[in-house]
Amino acid sequence: MVTNTQTTKSISLDALGIHDAEVHYNLTPDQLHELTKTLGQGVEASSGAIAVNTGEFTGRSPKDRFIVKDSITADKIWWGDINIPFESDKFDALYDKVVAYLSGKKIYARDCYACADPNYKTNIRVVNEYPWSNMFAYNMFLRPSEEELKSFDPEWTVVNAPGFMADPEVDGTRQHNFAILNFTRKIALIGGTGYTGEIKKGIFSALNFILPVFKNTLPMHCSANLGEGGDTAIFFGLSGTGKTTLSADPNRKLIGDDEHGWTNENTVFNFEGGCYAKAINLSEESEPEIYNAIKRGAILENVVMNDKGEVDFEDTSITQNTRVSYPIYHIENIQVPSIGRNPKNIFFLTADAFGVLPPISKLTPGQAAYHFISGYTAKVAGTEAGVNEPQPSFSACFGAPFMPLHPTKYAEMLSKKMKEAGVNVWLVNTGWTGGPYGIGHRMKLKYTRAMITAALNGDLGEYSYEKYHIHSVFGVAQPRSCPGVPTSVLSPRQTWNNDEGYYKQAYKLAAAFRENFEKFAEYANDEILGGAPNVK
Repeated sequence: MVTNTQTTKSISLDALGIHDAEVHYNLTPDQLHELTKTLGQGVEASSGAIAVNTGEFTGRSPKDRFIVKDSITADKIWWGDINIPFESDKFDALYDKVVAYLSGKKIYARDCYACADPNYKTNIRVVNEYPWSNMFAYNMFLRPSEEELKSFDPEWTVVNAPGFMADPEVDGTRQHNFAILNFTRKIALIGGTGYTGEIKKGIFSALNFILPVFKNTLPMHCSANLGEGGDTAIFFGLSGTGKTTLSADPNRKLIGDDEHGWTNENTVFNFEGGCYAKAINLSEESEPEIYNAIKRGAILENVVMNDKGEVDFEDTSITQNTRVSYPIYHIENIQVPSIGRNPKNIFFLTADAFGVLPPISKLTPGQAAYHFISGYTAKVAGTEAGVNEPQPSFSACFGAPFMPLHPTKYAEMLSKKMKEAGVNVWLVNTGWTGGPYGIGHRMKLKYTRAMITAALNGDLGEYSYEKYHIHSVFGVAQPRSCPGVPTSVLSPRQTWNNDEGYYKQAYKLAAAFRENFEKFAEYANDEILGGAPNVK
């Protein structure tokens, strides 16, 4: 039994196999902040946030993510390079080693939950080796009330031991780090990595299986916000495309920045209780909501600071993937509870480093399904070893590493909901204009915000030849004018001033789209296949 330092409740971890440990239960963020400093695991920044270094891993390790193949998952999971099977007996043996490693240590336990909609609430117990990992769980998951904690019954358990190193030859892992989901035992087991994102993504991946299979609800890797008129906007996008930035709109209430469910009752609910934003090149001028959320209670990951504790957000010497996590209440304009209704607009965000996609365009239902399954963005030089020029990057459903089912299952659910709700779907290029990466320049954030605001307000109007131009390669409808945006910016071809170069890149990207989609083609209907770009 352990003493609860936040409530009067006490818990036992014996059922988890953790014995004789000094367990700190539901410590406050302040307590965890101070412990992180005292243990020499973090430094306080001038903003008041705690800054930590996650060690060897500064991002997820997709090849070391596994799902136990058992009677629940065997016939339902889309097995392959993304969802890698793990043997049940190997999991049991490895789990026993991890809890033995944690036994006798000072560890940190927290009861929390996912899914803001009470009908989908999933209780979670998180057990961490490090205090700042537990503080991350406080930030990112939803926080039960004192009354709820009195009768709290965890459904899922996260066991997080960054200091435990697996032996691949014995334990069945690829290397010493691992993140494994077991749907029978309802455990997310994480070891050998201090990267906190594995904690939240483990539960997100579990919900991406549970919600569509057992509750007929669409899980989405997206952000969402709510307008004054009660209209919900949804923003899909991979890391670095602006999902968190664009949903943090001072004129709209934030529902959440990363993970949501869309129910049959036409509501959208947040899975989380916080935000996990990229901090690279962050500034108060460009992203004031996120910048001002970095204060005591926030956790900065892998940033570089001077001796005064001032962060250099442009310094990538540790990683390009610098991060900050904070509870959602650090953002002033939020929706409470984190539930929206009446979805009206969906935005697919892409950072096109080829510089050929329009900055905003309207999609038909077939195109929407095609682009959703494709999940396109681009890698640019410097983001990964060996990347010297723009490379297309496709992640099905804008979140393939977290999607246990075949992507077309999610696409079918999305298409059905889009048609039933009558939503508008927009493709937004937050990437390059005036040429590809290295020649052109990144789309100005103020222009992207203006285009999204225009779409939300209905200022772009319904499709007509007078209002829209059909892109000759991608077939999408690009508006001819938009309030607050120069007309020339709306046509990517015009920004190049080099038609031959533009079309060469456009067809190159179109061919990449088609090549990527070949593995999905046999599962797609004619409407979806009709959403493909043209090729020479």
